[in-house]
Amino acid sequence: MDKRTELTARNFPTAEQDAVTQKPVSRYEGPESAYRLAFTDTAFLLREDLRPVRMQLELLKPELIQQEQGIRSTIVVFGSSRIVSPEEASRQLARASQAGDAALIRRAQTQLAMSHFYDEARRFAAIVTERSREHDTPIYVVTGGGPGIMEAGNLGAHEVGGKSIGLNIVLPHEQMPNPYITPELCFQFHYFGLRKMHFVMRSIALVCFPGGFGTLDELFEVLTLVQTGKSRKRPILLFGREFWERLINFDVLVETGMIGAEDIGLFRFVEGAEEAWSILEAEYGFDLPDTQTGDFAIDI
Repeated sequence: MDKRTELTARNFPTAEQDAVTQKPVSRYEGPESAYRLAFTDTAFLLREDLRPVRMQLELLKPELIQQEQGIRSTIVVFGSSRIVSPEEASRQLARASQAGDAALIRRAQTQLAMSHFYDEARRFAAIVTERSREHDTPIYVVTGGGPGIMEAGNLGAHEVGGKSIGLNIVLPHEQMPNPYITPELCFQFHYFGLRKMHFVMRSIALVCFPGGFGTLDELFEVLTLVQTGKSRKRPILLFGREFWERLINFDVLVETGMIGAEDIGLFRFVEGAEEAWSILEAEYGFDLPDTQTGDFAIDI
């Protein structure tokens, strides 16, 4: 053995080595036993008093893995889990028409009208992935990891051979990750707050498609962070002006003094994937030589 290796050799076994080599002791194998190593004892880690440790783990795991994968800049794609692809929307309308249920037909027609947002999210994610691939700092699409608009975002990146991130959340009803997330970048969260923090930490832009309570929660959290100066200003793009202006009367917020007139400038409406990318190009100078693109990400 080369004695020089002893200069940098570990003096103690790693936690992983101890976890693997720990031998079961028959008398202390039962569920009531406290013999297990603390970091391999799931029952212990799930105690109420261990919440701060679990929160720290949920912060660190996605952070360390993304660092290892070289991910420094992301674009967040938010939107409804209920918006389906045009193909699926057409199938739903055909089934509703066959059933002859007027209410079902109306819902299916609305789904079909909204399905173009699925295609735009898919195209936008593909554009981001493909056109930033050779940048000094490639940009990765990150979604909530579920179906609908989230699936479209991960699918778009997947179709052009790129990686993308999914930040899934444990919900009372079953929430499976969509199949297009890069496996090593598919995370699952217990705490909503830490999940939302990871959405913003590396993001250079937020792209928000129509959605419900969850989408609104995520959108307004980012708007609040930027408005209050807790997070740096970055492009916030709302797809579908008609939807957003019907949903939220931003003018009333200004007229009643609830927000400043300048706060309307925190976001922009867009209608298509190319338009959204062109705004980001202008904001960050993507059309400049690669060496001038710089670092985009910043922590919060």
